[in-house]
Amino acid sequence: MDSFMSKVRTLQHDDHRFYHQSRINQTLHFVSAISFIVAYGLVFVDPAAAGLVGWLVGMVTRQSGHIFFEPREFDRINQVSYAQKESFKVGYNMRRKALLIGVWLSVPALLLASPTMFGMTEPGRGAAGFVHDLGLMWLALGAGGLLFRTLHLFFLRDPYWGLAWAAKILLDPFHNIATYWRSPLALLRGELLDPLDSVAGHQQGA
Repeated sequence: MDSFMSKVRTLQHDDHRFYHQSRINQTLHFVSAISFIVAYGLVFVDPAAAGLVGWLVGMVTRQSGHIFFEPREFDRINQVSYAQKESFKVGYNMRRKALLIGVWLSVPALLLASPTMFGMTEPGRGAAGFVHDLGLMWLALGAGGLLFRTLHLFFLRDPYWGLAWAAKILLDPFHNIATYWRSPLALLRGELLDPLDSVAGHQQGA
């Protein structure tokens, strides 16, 4: 168990130092994390609403931070290029995220074209029924994306790394709140980039 949690912490640490240097991105992740915790609760009472909140609030804010605000130049703190970071990212790098977002955006069109999703569901009635079905489809997409990459990592690395990544993703909302709750205050002070002093100090002492 200690070895497993060590893998989870390694993934969390690498994700933070490589992909969350922008204070705007961190702040958006803080907002995203709150919405995902709300979505976690909604899964048990209204799964469709959980899918809508998770994608429209959680994923939109989270991925907007990565796409629009995270630096893409050479990472001087970690001494790696952006291309290098993308090549060894364990989870969804930007290319994989683009594919996932493309599928997400295509779901409403598919649902309009086939309200039963090719016989998989009983179509809802009217606009409210469409939104309800859309939320369920998006929830299924999120679960499917998590399961697909977890199983993919079973073969790319090993089952322990795959399960550690899945645990890291599920724990991200709680970890992001604990890590980035100060980021909005830093942003208000005009600090656009996290100096990552602990990471820089570790690099210098290595």
